[in-house]
Amino acid sequence: MKKQSPYLFKLANSPHEFEQIHQLNYETFVEEIPQHEKKEERALVDSFHQQNTYLIALKDQTLIGMVAIHDNRPFSLDKKLGSVERYLPVHSSKICEIRLLSIRKEYRKTKVFIGLMRMLYQYFIQHGYTLAIISGTTRELKLYKHMGFLPFAHLVGQKGAFYQPMYITKEIINQSKNLYHHQVSFLPGPVEINHEVKSALLQDVIPHRDQKCYELMKSVQNKLCSLTSSTYAQVLLGTGTLANDCIAAQLSLLGEKGLILSNGEFGERLISRADRFKLSYSSLRKKWGGIFYEDDLLEVLEEDIKWIWYVHLETSTGVLNSMDMISSFCQKYGLKEIVDSISSIGALPLQLKNVYLASGVSGKALGSLAGLSFVFHNYPIQPSLQLPPYLDLGEYFKKRSIPYTHSSYLLSALDAALSVEFRERYIQIKNLYSNAYKKLNEEGFSILTDSKNGAFPILTVCIEDLSSRMLGDLLKGQGYILHYESDYLLERNWIQIATIGQITLDEMNKMIDLFTALYHYLKSERADSIMGS
Repeated sequence: MKKQSPYLFKLANSPHEFEQIHQLNYETFVEEIPQHEKKEERALVDSFHQQNTYLIALKDQTLIGMVAIHDNRPFSLDKKLGSVERYLPVHSSKICEIRLLSIRKEYRKTKVFIGLMRMLYQYFIQHGYTLAIISGTTRELKLYKHMGFLPFAHLVGQKGAFYQPMYITKEIINQSKNLYHHQVSFLPGPVEINHEVKSALLQDVIPHRDQKCYELMKSVQNKLCSLTSSTYAQVLLGTGTLANDCIAAQLSLLGEKGLILSNGEFGERLISRADRFKLSYSSLRKKWGGIFYEDDLLEVLEEDIKWIWYVHLETSTGVLNSMDMISSFCQKYGLKEIVDSISSIGALPLQLKNVYLASGVSGKALGSLAGLSFVFHNYPIQPSLQLPPYLDLGEYFKKRSIPYTHSSYLLSALDAALSVEFRERYIQIKNLYSNAYKKLNEEGFSILTDSKNGAFPILTVCIEDLSSRMLGDLLKGQGYILHYESDYLLERNWIQIATIGQITLDEMNKMIDLFTALYHYLKSERADSIMGS
């Protein structure tokens, strides 16, 4: 049975789409609603066309619905009423006008209308509007009121084509569960936080020298150590960059040579950090997406190498470097193991009981707010006068991880986030990844790593013959936020799908269906453009 093509909702951006917009505009506002004179060419270019952004619905490359939005004054209603602010019962800092809502007759009792409205409201929220106005045809006042629009001023227009000026506010849109489609994040971080974490943020602030703050810190440390099988965890007020800087500072005290592994952006950042701290090291680089094997390590192992520093989950590619293999190698040759586990903690079972040092953060798979990072270790660390105080792990160890001002809000949120059942989270993340990999693979997409070497939290799609930014922007316009805007991804035309957020299987499937449909539509548009030129 042939798979039915879905409706596509997107911003109009091609000559072929604009031609169809002018035709539908004519059919609706000349032939159906007698608002303009008839023309032989049966096309009507709107007087605000150059200012309009058109949100359109497509079926098999045919335009079946549209709506336009713009914020250039004067609005069409300004010309009919004078300044609309005189009539509006509420003040607004940023107003837009919505016009030209039109759906072909055969699609009016389908999901086209609700899809257009959801995309329209998504656009409204993303662009910071606080109020929108429309000229609602008197034929559909009941529908507009159901959408949340409220009437103001008097009727405008002419016999056979009367319109009621109406408005809607940001507050009304946010309360409309039927029409406002909340964003679904497929980013590797930050993630949407759950109710328990949000509730923790409502607690009163605790001064960082209060005994309750130390008790809260101890609770967080115990949960982190239990989750990772490590002995100690120092909690820092800062991002993962700070945690890795603290690790580099600690390595600088050893006076030993090490080996740094790199097969992506974050491996390169370890190398850059080692240079800044003037560490003695050799590097083993693989192409982005490449896999490290024990033989690779043996080839570069030198007698004076005493430690290995690597990224567990290489966020930039979605490759999971084998901790089991590298840990066994380090134990076999008496090397200190240092791990960047920033993207893997909370997403995968993590055993850090044998590592020398490891880094992590609060704002990714752990599901808390960004702003805290961790350094795990399995031995006591003494302060050192050779290091800047804020980078001295010994100071954190000595002062129970609160040597300086800390945030009880962030600690409370993290403590709540660490109370979930992570075994269930691991299964959910793996299932979402497997489902996404299977569906995209069946559709013929190029996935950077195979399912064996991929990391369950992150899947990287290599976009061919199209702009990854364009595809990502279109998905964002419909409420699906994928990872594509980082420079290292744009350079390679990659899009990433992370499965660590508050995502349901249904949301994942809907996103992939839209991802696939938009990709094929854009490819067909590009092919038509090339042939036309």
